[in-house]
Amino acid sequence: MPVTMGDMPTRDQIREALRAVIDPELRKDIVELEMVRSIDVHDNGVVDVTVSLTTPGCPIRSHFQTGVANAVKALDGVVGVNISFDVLSDEEKGNLQRKLGRGGPLPSGALAQVANVICVGSGKGGVGKSSVTANLAAALAAEGKSVGVLDADVWGYSQPRMFGLGATRPKVNGERKIIPPEAHDGIKVMSIGFFIEEDAAVVWRGPMLHKALQQFLEDVDWGALDYLLVDLPPGTGDVGMTLAQLLPDARFLLVTTPQPVAQKVARRSAEMAGKVRLEIAGVVENMSGFVTPGAERFEIFGEGGGQLLADELGVPLLGKVPLTMPLREQADAGTPLVLADPDDPAAQAVREVARGLIALTPVALPVMQTVTPEPPGLNVIPPRPVGMSLPMA
Repeated sequence: MPVTMGDMPTRDQIREALRAVIDPELRKDIVELEMVRSIDVHDNGVVDVTVSLTTPGCPIRSHFQTGVANAVKALDGVVGVNISFDVLSDEEKGNLQRKLGRGGPLPSGALAQVANVICVGSGKGGVGKSSVTANLAAALAAEGKSVGVLDADVWGYSQPRMFGLGATRPKVNGERKIIPPEAHDGIKVMSIGFFIEEDAAVVWRGPMLHKALQQFLEDVDWGALDYLLVDLPPGTGDVGMTLAQLLPDARFLLVTTPQPVAQKVARRSAEMAGKVRLEIAGVVENMSGFVTPGAERFEIFGEGGGQLLADELGVPLLGKVPLTMPLREQADAGTPLVLADPDDPAAQAVREVARGLIALTPVALPVMQTVTPEPPGLNVIPPRPVGMSLPMA
């Protein structure tokens, strides 16, 4: 028996069903984002849907195609779905930017398969933030997670050395995307140190920093990651504000040492995170006492500052990492202590931080959602996001 228009869902019903399709970077549905350009319902049971993308070579186009097809096919009376794509005009992109409150450009899809972005920061230098980042990446990898590290401390870059990558030069794939070098257990690393003469100084102002960080996020083939750790420079300057614009769903991990002066300075970074609406995941107290090779412990930098900061902010203290000689030695040697000596007290403490972070962060990407009220017959199975590479800017 042929399908009649009376048996078919209306455009409004189809539009409501499409609210199940989520943009994995903007974390909103394609109807709310005004990405559904048109819906045409034919009396033979076929529905034509046009979706507007932010860029012609959108790397998550197939994600939208699968999501739209699943959502519409599940409606009673639909026997087929034709999906086409166009691109938002500059004016439409501008309107969407204003609607989302974004000061920078819209995401291009490069981070669509990154489940969690964790910005590791501190109020002041010298608290061991970079060594915590490197060892935390190794600890997460040891827990079976896929991990990337972005060295956003452009002036004080140190991740290439800490991962033993030295003067490595990244390659570019066929789509002109930068392939991040991989270190121990497949940890992907990106740093300005890969593009300049080894140990050379970087003398840049704010606009150049913004462009470099944007390229490291959008022109790097990060692929599917459970965690992208961003090693921030100390303080509350340009880099933190830039990343807040580019990564609105990132979380902030504060590193401090135990003494009150460091704890109070770290509090300023927490205030910056609050002003730019970055959620604070927790606090790590580094250099939490010195442990000698004979297992003696000395509270060189005092004690309690990490817990005080965590209590003040209302977030968990994820761990207290002692200062040990192997921790410093392995940072210079290029192998994170967590991998070189997992029984070292500092390595064990970082593993505890990793487990705490995993407990605080979601397991899956929000690529589909259940719609309430549910359209008749809707039973959408969330598709896996699929990424493709964009040309370099």
